[in-house]
Amino acid sequence: MGPVTFNGLPAHVLLVHFVVVLVPLAALLLMVAVCWPAAQRRLGVVSPLAAFVALVCVPLTTHSGEWLEDQLPHDPMIRTHAHLGDDLLVWSLATFLLATAWWAIRSETARAALSSRVPVAAGLAGRRAVVAVVAVLSVVVAAGSMVQVYRIGDSGAKAAWHDQISATAPNGR
Repeated sequence: MGPVTFNGLPAHVLLVHFVVVLVPLAALLLMVAVCWPAAQRRLGVVSPLAAFVALVCVPLTTHSGEWLEDQLPHDPMIRTHAHLGDDLLVWSLATFLLATAWWAIRSETARAALSSRVPVAAGLAGRRAVVAVVAVLSVVVAAGSMVQVYRIGDSGAKAAWHDQISATAPNGR
């Protein structure tokens, strides 16, 4: 599905940086777009595009992580990290769908294109209840995806470093 090594290193170690940056960035852009109408007009399609790039990076990273997990001795901490990582795809997909929906609801260009192709959807996009539900879901999902990234990163750091660091330095400092 994607690279498992890059220049002799496990690709997961490199790809995870894209996810750690892009998923929270997409979530923050979505929150800003929902909570600040002036920013939404300026952001335009940037929010759904960032969410799309983050969404693409997640399965590449989890695939390379699964390969790396198979190369390492069985460790319950690594298994916990992998399990949490598998859940990020759902959060990223929801962030992308909500960012796209919010853009489609709030963008005049998108609404015009939508109304000519799908009149029923255009009518729904104008309803306050639909706008409110999408706004609330967007904030909840954006916050949830950021929390999930933190949980995954924390579990990965613990799995990688739990037996590598001691409270006292080996040279006595």
